[in-house]
Amino acid sequence: MKYLIIGAGGTGGVLGYYMTKAGKDVTLIARGAHLQAMQENGLTLEKMWDGSAENQPVKATDMEHYTDTPDVILVCVKGYSLESTVPFIQRVSDKSTIVIPILNIYGTGAKLQEMLPDQLVTDGCIYVSANIQRPGVLLQHGQILRVVFGVREKHQYTPVLEEVQKDFEDCEIQGILSANIQRDALEKFSYVSPIGAAGLYYDATAADFQREGEQREMFKAMIREIEALAKAMGIPFEQDMVQVNLHILSGLAPEATTSMQRDIMAGKASEIQGLVYDVVKMGETWGVSMPAYTKAAEYLQKKGL
Repeated sequence: MKYLIIGAGGTGGVLGYYMTKAGKDVTLIARGAHLQAMQENGLTLEKMWDGSAENQPVKATDMEHYTDTPDVILVCVKGYSLESTVPFIQRVSDKSTIVIPILNIYGTGAKLQEMLPDQLVTDGCIYVSANIQRPGVLLQHGQILRVVFGVREKHQYTPVLEEVQKDFEDCEIQGILSANIQRDALEKFSYVSPIGAAGLYYDATAADFQREGEQREMFKAMIREIEALAKAMGIPFEQDMVQVNLHILSGLAPEATTSMQRDIMAGKASEIQGLVYDVVKMGETWGVSMPAYTKAAEYLQKKGL
């Protein structure tokens, strides 16, 4: 199948690297110096845990110059850029093209489906920690690489999704075709939102959460608040997400930080609305007390973030 990946950073770039390496037909959509570097020199993946680096020639272009019709589009942009991808997706798709959003923000699949009524838009999430180190170079912080995706309603199911899952597995990517993607996406959110919020609140690295202390307790408290939220929403978790997320955290390099922290430090737009402030609003909507999130949100608002 022909894959199009919109976004070539720590999510899309990593997926594109591994899928291209495995021989899949993949095109990455990027821009600026990062795009130019990939077109001229390929994409390099550095691994923080062992210091290795490997280069892979990739197909990369921008939205303006992409002319194919892909079978599958992986949307790997930040939440605040989601709507800007819609006209491009409409231009390059036909009715058989499947769109799989892989974003940090919970609920993006349903939101994107409303904007793309003629396409099948699934939900999806990814477990990976990586960032653009410099143009054409990605730094992967830990070995976990897992994509979970699926349809929200049974009638939306198509066997093509099983082909996508198999393609992921062929590429050293753990692909999980979920039977309950809303729960699975919220489980992922129970990691990325707390680690982002607590990381920003304490200006912390993974090491601060890997050892006992105030930072780790804040992280755990936020996970429990997401667990309470999931229960109130009628999609209770079936595993102890505190233990699951602490295990994920233990696999990161001690110096690793979140993309939201890096974006804010660089003065860029960030996903703080969807990862922090909207979570407080979700608690209000579902009648769930969220003291840890409220504490973090009030502090970050006072800082003008």
